[in-house]
Amino acid sequence: MTTASLSLEHNLRPSSLTKKAPLILMLHGYGSDENDLFSFASYLPEKYTIVSAKAPYKLQPFGNAWYAINFDANQNKFSDIDQAISSRDKIKNFIEEVISAYNIDEEDVTLLGFSQGTILSFATALSYPKLVKNVVGLSGYIDKNMIDFQPKEDYKHLNIYNSHGTMDQVIPVSWAQKTPKVLSELDIECYYKEFPAAHGVSQENFASFLEWLNRH
Repeated sequence: MTTASLSLEHNLRPSSLTKKAPLILMLHGYGSDENDLFSFASYLPEKYTIVSAKAPYKLQPFGNAWYAINFDANQNKFSDIDQAISSRDKIKNFIEEVISAYNIDEEDVTLLGFSQGTILSFATALSYPKLVKNVVGLSGYIDKNMIDFQPKEDYKHLNIYNSHGTMDQVIPVSWAQKTPKVLSELDIECYYKEFPAAHGVSQENFASFLEWLNRH
């Protein structure tokens, strides 16, 4: 469907509702684009307005990123935190634009991220919790360096789903396993589940987060 001219390029699937609708905002992974997670849209409940955003940094020869990933002499990866925080704030502004442009229920916003998109989903929700109700974080983790933490009481309404593949060679499962502890310290409810999979979303994983979403 034709989309409004907002600050981030995006795909849109309108809600079936005629009143204000809940939103699922999709944030893709490193090297991908707005079409990737949008392939889930036809399988998600029709009540949701679904918006899949395109990350602002172009990669060569193709794809996009929310922030650069650099490698040192020993091929250790490290994230460009300044770019990540810039993207976090772009997402915050984009959520506000989407709420206005597409008649969204501002109290029912879900961020659905994959990999780098999950890292940014956590960073956005934990920095701006009043904008977000749910986070579905697939194959990602929490990077505290990207977060402007808020008082615990601001997180009381937040619900988190986080899943990871036990055979993930891109983001070690041990990184994701730290997420429930970080969230528990903030008194945030987190459902964490692992799947016998690599860096991707299996059918079992999809069914699991969809069932969780239907409950939240």
